Amino acid sequence: MSAALPADLRKLWEFMRSVAGDDAYERYLERHARTHPELPPLTPAEFFADEQERKWSGVSRCC
Repeated sequence: MSAALPADLRKLWEFMRSVAGDDAYERYLERHARTHPELPPLTPAEFFADEQERKWSGVSRCC
């Protein structure tokens, strides 16, 4: 039973990272390798800047 505990904690940790978006760059690298293997991937800094631009460039408010 104690051998299963680390695996369960690992799954919980991975789930929490996914929900929080902490694994976004890793997921980007996996997808990029599948869909665009001929192109170099963005660096972590470039990825972060692009995500910030995507997230905040279209903010619109009623007031």
